[in-house]
Amino acid sequence: MPAMRTSTKTRSLVAAVAVTALLAGCNAGSSTSSDTGSQDGTGSEAEGGEDTGDDTAQAPAPGGSDETVRIGLVAEPASLDFTTTDGAAIPQLLLDNVYETLVSVDVESGEIVPALATEWEVSEDRLTYTFTLKDGVTFSDGSEFTAEDAAFSLERVSSDAWTISLKSQLDVVESVEAVDDTTLEVTLSRPSNSFLYALTTRVGAMFDTEGVDNLAEEALGTGPYTFGTWDRGTQITLERNPDYHDEAPYFAAVEMRYFDDANALNNAMLTDSIDVVSTVQAPESLAEFEGGDFQIVEGTTNGEVVLSMNQEEGNPLADADLRQAVRHAIDHQALMDTCWAGRGELIGSMAPPTDPWYEDRTGDYPFDLARAEELIAEAGAEGTELRLRIPSLPYAVSCGTVVESMLEDAGLQVTIDELEFPAAWLETVFTNKDFDMSIVAHVEPRDMANVFGSPDYYTTYGTEQVQTLFEEADTGTEEEQVAKLAEAATLISEDAAADFLFLLPNLMVADPDITGLPTNAIKESFDLGELARG
Repeated sequence: MPAMRTSTKTRSLVAAVAVTALLAGCNAGSSTSSDTGSQDGTGSEAEGGEDTGDDTAQAPAPGGSDETVRIGLVAEPASLDFTTTDGAAIPQLLLDNVYETLVSVDVESGEIVPALATEWEVSEDRLTYTFTLKDGVTFSDGSEFTAEDAAFSLERVSSDAWTISLKSQLDVVESVEAVDDTTLEVTLSRPSNSFLYALTTRVGAMFDTEGVDNLAEEALGTGPYTFGTWDRGTQITLERNPDYHDEAPYFAAVEMRYFDDANALNNAMLTDSIDVVSTVQAPESLAEFEGGDFQIVEGTTNGEVVLSMNQEEGNPLADADLRQAVRHAIDHQALMDTCWAGRGELIGSMAPPTDPWYEDRTGDYPFDLARAEELIAEAGAEGTELRLRIPSLPYAVSCGTVVESMLEDAGLQVTIDELEFPAAWLETVFTNKDFDMSIVAHVEPRDMANVFGSPDYYTTYGTEQVQTLFEEADTGTEEEQVAKLAEAATLISEDAAADFLFLLPNLMVADPDITGLPTNAIKESFDLGELARG
C-alpha cells in the first residue's frame, strides 16, 4: 500500500474492528454450481422447486473461479440510484462492488486508507485536500477514470441531481478542481473532521461523467464487479469486471437473491439454493444451522434500531413528558429477548460501541412502569392513541408488537400500521412524516448528525443546541470531536428525542468453506470482492 503524505492527521478516529476470514473444510453441503433459477421472492425454489437455470459461468481470473456465489437477502432495492433514493439496500449492493470511492475504511485497522486515491495531502489550515489518483483505472465501459470524473462526482452531490438528505455531508465543500488527470484538489469552507470519512460512503462514489443518464437502472463504475441483470422481485446479478485495476475477485459472478419471508430465506440455505444468508432475519432459527454443515458468523453492526417519535407541533409526542414515558415503559432487555432472540446489544443512544464517542446511555431511562404511568398522567395523556407505522421488515414487525404491548401496559393506545418497505414507508413516514412513532434500523455509519441534526428530517429533532454541538465537533480538534459528539449523544438521549431499542447484530450463515465474510458489518457496503471459497 502506498504511503500517505499528510501535513496534518488524515486518519479519522474509527474504532478498530477485527474482521476474520472464516475458514472451514469443504463438504457435500457446499455448492459449486452456477444455478440461476428463478424465485418469486417467497422462496418457492427453496421449498422444493427444481432449479432449471442455465450455467452463467465466466472464464476464471488468475487465482479465481468460474463459480457463481449466491447470496440471500431481504429488502430488494427500489432502484439502483442511491443519489435520489434513500435506503441501505442500494449502497449495500453497489458501493465498493460496482462504484468505488477515493478512500475507504479498513475495518480491521479502523483507519481511512487509499482506494482510487493513492495518497492525499491536507493543508496546514485543514481547508485544502489534494488527492493523487491511481493511474490506469477505467470504468467498465472502457473509458478512463480521471480527476475530471472525480471532480464531476463530488460537485454533483451538491447539485439538484442528488436529492437524498445524506448529500449534506458534503455541504462543507467549497470548490473542486481537477488539476491534471491524476490530481484532484478539494477546498472546504471550514475545517471538517467528518469530510474524509464521508468520502468513504455513498456520497464519495465516483461516477463517469458520461454514465449518469439512467442511474436507476444502469450502474457504471470502476469496481471489481459490473452490473449484470435484474430480475425484479427475485435477484440481481453482478459479473466479474475483466479489466479491474486491482486484484480480481474470486467469484466470476454474484447472484443477490431477495426473499420476502425469513423462513423462505432460511429454507433456501438449508436446501442448498444459496451459499450465504447475508443477514439472518429470524435469530431464533439459528439452531437450525448449529451442528450442521454451516458456519455461523456473529458480530456487531452500527445499525441502531430506533423507535422514532414525531415531535412536530400538534403531535402528542411533542410533549417531552410523554416521550420520556415511552422510554420508561419499554423493558429493552425483554424486548430484545422476545423479538430478536436476545441477539444484539443495548446501547441507549445513537452511538454504537464502534464509534470513538460511544458511552453507555442505557441508564438514562431504565424500565419503570410506575414512572411511565406518572409521566403519562402529568401530561394528561391517559389513553392517548399513537400510530406506530413500521416498515415490513422482520425486526420491525417483530419488535413492533412488543412495543405496542408494553406501551398499552402503561396506559396508551397503540395502532400498528405495517407499510411496504422501502417505497410505502419512505413516502409515508420518511418523506411525509405521517406517523406518531416508527421503528427502523439506521445502518449508515456515523449518522447521528444526519438523523438528529435537523428538525426537517423525519425524526423532527435538530435543536439549536445539538446543532451547535455537531458543528463544534466537526470543526474542532479530534479530541474535541469525540467530546462534543459524546455530549450530543447524551443530550439526544436525555431529551428523549427517540428511543433506542437495541443495536442489530451481524448474523450470517454460510457454506463452511466461504471465506472473507465480515465478522462485524460497519460499512454501507457488502464487500463482495473479499469473498472466496477455501
